[in-house]
Amino acid sequence: MRSGGVLANPARGLTLFRLRAAAALAAVGALALTGCGTDVDDITVGSGAGWTAAHHDGRNSGSSPVTGSRKLSLSWSRPVGGPIEQGVTVGPDGQMFVTTLTPNNCAILSLQMPTGRKRFCNPLGPSAISAPPVVDSGNNVYVGDDSGFSAFNSIGQPRWRTPVAGVPVSAQFTSDGNILTVTQSGQVDVLSRQTGERVVATAQLLGEPDYLGYPDLTRPASGQGLDDCTTGGPQCPVSNISPIDPTSGRFFVTLWKPGKPTAALVALRYADNKIQQEWSADMLGQGSATSPTLSADGDTVYVGDNTGRLIAVDAADGRTKWVQPLQFTPRGGISVSSDGLIIPSGDDGYLLALRDKGDAAEIVWERKDLTLRGTPVQTAGDTGYTAAAIGDGINLITFDTETGATVDSDALPDAKGTTTGTAIGPKGEVVLATRIGEIFTFEPEQ
Repeated sequence: MRSGGVLANPARGLTLFRLRAAAALAAVGALALTGCGTDVDDITVGSGAGWTAAHHDGRNSGSSPVTGSRKLSLSWSRPVGGPIEQGVTVGPDGQMFVTTLTPNNCAILSLQMPTGRKRFCNPLGPSAISAPPVVDSGNNVYVGDDSGFSAFNSIGQPRWRTPVAGVPVSAQFTSDGNILTVTQSGQVDVLSRQTGERVVATAQLLGEPDYLGYPDLTRPASGQGLDDCTTGGPQCPVSNISPIDPTSGRFFVTLWKPGKPTAALVALRYADNKIQQEWSADMLGQGSATSPTLSADGDTVYVGDNTGRLIAVDAADGRTKWVQPLQFTPRGGISVSSDGLIIPSGDDGYLLALRDKGDAAEIVWERKDLTLRGTPVQTAGDTGYTAAAIGDGINLITFDTETGATVDSDALPDAKGTTTGTAIGPKGEVVLATRIGEIFTFEPEQ
């Protein structure tokens, strides 16, 4: 057979066909990879529904845009088999995530909202119990443990793991869709949500170790100081979850440097492909176990310290705007609604609300009859929820955020001690976890 006067080689023709087919497949594959790769991020960090971070969102607002129900009933409760230190996070469709420490190493547990049925349970390092998970709109969950930060998909399949120094006790989403992590030992990283790769150079809040000057220097244990984190003690340099302003990229860390008499509130900024410090203010007497919260406009950061003070700070320059003494030590989080109602938390404290008047705080109402056993949160519709001590047990209190009046009270059957946080689901469900390791889920009554 001839073609254009040249003898055709059947084997060569078949080879050319295969090469062209392979090239076409490679082009299709390249296009598919481009659509799924890190350059195109089609997994948003959340629409506001659910409770995708420990204190709901990047500013640690402790408030939800969902209109809260004023009549709830217990849907289900279940023990997880181990203690719980962090609150439950809830995806935008209701999938729940919590970290714990169990004999069978069920470190990151996912449950279904309607029934409490286990969706997956994955092993991690023992310090994962101290790490709060965050979840994106695709129900991918991100969580730290001993010397690492990991990502899993919605059914628990591992996606990636990145080594870090210490245990990430803070995790938030950045405005460009990455993950900001801070370990208790002061290592700050911004990681790609798709691959886990470091987006910018690591920052060390305590400085880099001098291995040349001290060649025998050893790296401390990953969990060193974690026991002090729950009270904001000096052995835990970073105890709290950092809020981040999506507009400016500014985020805030409570930092107790070794040998310092007080802890500092430090402002850093993630922008222009780097992390840089903007200011540091030594103001947190006896440390802090209160995660700072940003106002809705990002101009003010609120933080508590272990001398029983609530402090308002100018986010731009670290200037103290006002100091409000409390009759208890604030712990956990500070709920700040979009219209500026401030509700601090603290076990053995009581329920009260304040409003920022610029150069002072105004007490709007107080409920000294309600002893807190967890973190109050706010929802749309002037409705709030908190765990409180009622008799020898714990009740979920539904209250009016304008007046503080109780509108509903529901017992957590046989619950003891305190709760780790309060979360709001996408349909107005309310989820609490006790420190001894039981989850309670309430649903709105029809």
